[in-house]
Amino acid sequence: MGAQFINYVSLSPPASLHRPPERSIHRPPTSMLCGNVGWVAGLLCACAVMLGPMGQPVNNREVGEVLRGDNMTTPARNNWNESTFAAKHDVRQSFLLSAAEQEFVLKRKQIAMKSLNNLGITLTLDSVPHIALLGSGGGQRSALSLVGSLYQMEKEGLLDTVLYLGGVSGSAWSMSSLYRDPQWSANMDRVVSNLSGPEVPLEQALAWLGERAKEEHFSLTDIWGVVTSVGIMKQLDPRHLSEDSMTAFNPYPVYNAVDKNCLQNGPEKGKWFEMTPREVGFTDLGLFINTSRLGSRNYEADPEVQEMDMVKLQGIMGSAVANEQSLFNFMPVWLKGLVGAATDENNLLDVAFLWTEVPNQVKKFWDVSDRYMRGYHSLLKVTELIRKNTEDPTVLSGLDDLQKTLKESLNLNPMASFEKKSPKQQQKLILEQWGQKMAPIHTWIQSLEEGPVKSGVSLLIQKVFPLIQKWEWGTTENFLYQYPGAAVPACLRLKEHIELIDAGLMLNMPYPPFLGEKRDVDLLIALESGADDIFKTLILARDYAAEVKKPFPEIDPKILEERDWPNDCYVFEGKEKEPTIIYMPLFNRRNCKDAEEFKAKMEEFSTFQRPFSQEKTEFVLETAKFNIKNNKETLLREINKAALRRHNKSYGSWAESGF
Repeated sequence: MGAQFINYVSLSPPASLHRPPERSIHRPPTSMLCGNVGWVAGLLCACAVMLGPMGQPVNNREVGEVLRGDNMTTPARNNWNESTFAAKHDVRQSFLLSAAEQEFVLKRKQIAMKSLNNLGITLTLDSVPHIALLGSGGGQRSALSLVGSLYQMEKEGLLDTVLYLGGVSGSAWSMSSLYRDPQWSANMDRVVSNLSGPEVPLEQALAWLGERAKEEHFSLTDIWGVVTSVGIMKQLDPRHLSEDSMTAFNPYPVYNAVDKNCLQNGPEKGKWFEMTPREVGFTDLGLFINTSRLGSRNYEADPEVQEMDMVKLQGIMGSAVANEQSLFNFMPVWLKGLVGAATDENNLLDVAFLWTEVPNQVKKFWDVSDRYMRGYHSLLKVTELIRKNTEDPTVLSGLDDLQKTLKESLNLNPMASFEKKSPKQQQKLILEQWGQKMAPIHTWIQSLEEGPVKSGVSLLIQKVFPLIQKWEWGTTENFLYQYPGAAVPACLRLKEHIELIDAGLMLNMPYPPFLGEKRDVDLLIALESGADDIFKTLILARDYAAEVKKPFPEIDPKILEERDWPNDCYVFEGKEKEPTIIYMPLFNRRNCKDAEEFKAKMEEFSTFQRPFSQEKTEFVLETAKFNIKNNKETLLREINKAALRRHNKSYGSWAESGF
C-alpha cells in the first residue's frame, strides 16, 4: 500500500473532562555429533536417526481473584477492579487484567504517550491507544522477521507506542531472547549482532542436558529447547519467566502455547494457554495461576517450587512436532534439510529411513518384521554418524566390530522367532531382542575415553533414545485437575497433567489473548512469517473469534485471490469493538517480482531446515526491516486512528460530535 498523507490531530479533552495522568565464549570443538551441519543440527540429527522403532518401514510402505470449590463466579467485565474469592489453589478466575498487569499498563502508557507526542500525535493518557505487535510462527524465519521488524520500528520511533508484544513458536523464541535485557528496546543493534554468534559451546549444552536428564520429567521438550535456543538464538538461558523485569521500558510480553489434549479432543475455550511474567493460564476460560507456580504439585505458597526455565519454555513454544500429525507432515522435509539428500541407496543415512510414522498409528499397522529391521538400521546410522566425526583408531576399530555384528543381524530372518505368537508376544520379544542388541552399544560407550563424544553418545543412547521410542514430550502438573465447576472442560478437568505444545498448531498468530475486553486492544500489527497460505491464519482467527464470541474485523473475500502474491501491507479496519488489524506478509509484491519468486522464497526459507547461514540470516532481517520502513506512513495513519478511537471510548459522545 502506498504512503498516504496523515493529518495528525490533537486529542485533548476540554478542561471539564480532563483527567490527571494516572562474557567470552569459545566455539565448539571440531568433533561434532552429526556430520558437518553444526553440532546443534547434529544433536537433532542424532536424535532423528534413532527414530528407527517408529520409522518408515524398510520397504517404504505407507495478585488477583481466586476461587474455591463451588464459589466459582465470573466477575463483571466492565471495570478494572478485581473481585476477591477465598482460595485453595491460588487460581484466579477473571476476564479482567491482573493487578500486576494493570499497574504495568499504566506505566507503559506514559512511555507510549511521550512517543506518540514525538510523532506529532498530541493526546492525554486516557487517549493512548492499546497497540499489540504480533509475531507469527515459522521457525527461524519468523524469529528473524520479528527481530528485524522490531529493529526498524525502534529506528522509526514507533516501538515505544507498542503496549504488548505477543508471539508463537519461532517469534516466541526471539521474545525469550529479547527479554534477557531489561532495556532491549533501546539496544536493538546488540540484539541483531547476537544472532550472528558466537555459538554456545557443545560442552555447555550437553552439561545442561545432563543435569536436566536427572529430573523426573526430562523429555523431548528439553532437548528441543536446547536445539532452538542454541542453534537459532545462540544462547542457553537459565532464567525464569517470572524473573523478567517489568519496568515498562519494553512492551508487555505474552507467550503462547496450546493444550494438546484439548486441541485434539476438546472445546475451543480449553485450548489456548497464555504465559506472561506475572501469571499463566487458559485465555478463554479466564483461569490463571502465578507464573512461578507453573508445574508445581502444590499451589499453596511453596518456596521450593521449581519453575521451568526459558530453555524448556522455548521447547514448549516451538514443539510443533510434538503433535503427531505435524510430525507426520513435516518431519521428512525437515530431516532432509538436516542431513542432506542421500544419493547412494546403500548410504546408512538414507533419508528414507528417517521418515517417522504417527506414533498413535503404530498399533494400527504393527509390522513385526519392519519394526525389527528398522531398529538395526537406526543403530547402524548412529555408528555411521560417530565414524564421520572421529579419527581415533580405538574408536574406529570398535565401530568396525559393532557394525559387522549389526549387519549380520540384518541378514537374519526375525520372523522365524515370531511364528505362532500373538501380537503382544511378538512385541515383547522384539523389545527383549532389542535390549540384547543394545548391550554391545553400552559396552562400547564405556570403552571410550572421557570427553564430548562419550558424554554426547551416552546421553543420546541412555536418555534420549527411550524418549524417542515413546515420543515423550514434556507434561506439566495440571492446576485445573479435578477442578470443580462446569467452566473447566473434561479435557482439562480429568487430566492430572497437561501437555503444552506449539500454539501455531491452532493459530499461527497469537490473536486470542488480544481479542475482547480484557486487554481492549485497538490496533493489532500482525507480522506474517508463517509457512501456511497467506491469509489462512487470518481466516482461522476470524472463525475462532466467532466461536468464542470475540470481536474481529471483517475480511473482504476478494483479498484471498492475492494469496499467491500478496501485497506488503493490508489494513482490516475495526468499526466498533473490533480491533483494526495491520497485516504484513514477510515476502510480498515489493520484494518478489512475481508469484513464482514468492513461492521460491517461501521454499528457500522454509520452516524446517538447518540453522540459517549468515547470508540467509541477514537477508531475512533486511527484508523485515524494509517492510516496516516502507509502510511507516500506513502504520502512523492507523496508530493515529487508533488514538482517535481510544479518545472516543474515553470521552464518549463529546469526542464524536466535537471532532
